[in-house]
Amino acid sequence: MKKEEKASISIMRIICISIILILISGIGVMAVNTKLSDVKITLQNGYEMTVLTSKKKVSEILEENHIILEENQKTIPPLDSQISAGENIKITDKSYQEVQIAQISEKGVETSLQQLLENYAPITEKIVVEQVEIAYETITKNATETSADTTNKVLQKGQNGLKEITYKIKYQNGIEIEKIVLSEVVIKEPVNKIVQVQKKEVSTRSATARTVTSYSGGKWTYSANEFDLLCAITAQECSSSYTGALAVITTACNRAEARGTDPLTEYKRKGQFCYSIDSHWKKRLNGNYSSYVQKAVTDALNGTRNHNYRSFRAAGTHSGVLIGGNVYF
Repeated sequence: MKKEEKASISIMRIICISIILILISGIGVMAVNTKLSDVKITLQNGYEMTVLTSKKKVSEILEENHIILEENQKTIPPLDSQISAGENIKITDKSYQEVQIAQISEKGVETSLQQLLENYAPITEKIVVEQVEIAYETITKNATETSADTTNKVLQKGQNGLKEITYKIKYQNGIEIEKIVLSEVVIKEPVNKIVQVQKKEVSTRSATARTVTSYSGGKWTYSANEFDLLCAITAQECSSSYTGALAVITTACNRAEARGTDPLTEYKRKGQFCYSIDSHWKKRLNGNYSSYVQKAVTDALNGTRNHNYRSFRAAGTHSGVLIGGNVYF
């Protein structure tokens, strides 16, 4: 082979090798310039997956990973949003409510929207039907003009009635946050208890006898039975803490001072407190309540108050000041 031909072949080899090296180098540059990001995708059932992607748009990342949304689903952030490495795409129901970013606390720590979304739980509703007793009334008759043998004689035994109450209850994280009465139906009317006594007394729905309440110098004094009833009603309304119990009895005291009555009378007003609404407080009679409930009632009757309000409702049913699970207003 001639020298010129050999030289030509060598030049061709050099050119081919150079072209191959240039192509390999170009592919390497393209790979370097394509930046991959790790993105976490959380499905509606709670399953989490982390993917590597060069995409930035939420819709493109889902498409790349063959994830198709149903009609009732949405993403957080929205499909047309751009996200960065390390961020999360959450697939959830369209009824899922957004929450706002919390304000910066005194320590300067700010809760992110993403953290709030992770801790958010949907609100569920239930229709619950309960049967509760209707406490009978005790009616007393003055027998001072009859034989002394008839004193404290029961002429008619009392029988509790029964009613059916339908509630709509809302839950969040398994905790009741709202309870609304939808309807009440009386199934059985109560039968009043009739007692013939030497001295006529005030009718009451409690089997506990009433004595005259003493009020002096901003302080109320009750009999032992009346005090036990005050504590039982207070505990039924709120027995979570001393502060919560004090807030309940304070409401009754505030009303009594404004109306010229007494706290127990206010507790017994129809439809105001648990005394006239249900009979659950009865199980707390005879000292079946915490010592701090007893202390709260004692302190309130002696003038201690922790608010100036006259009404309260269960938390979640009204706006106001939250104390011990109730909102005061």
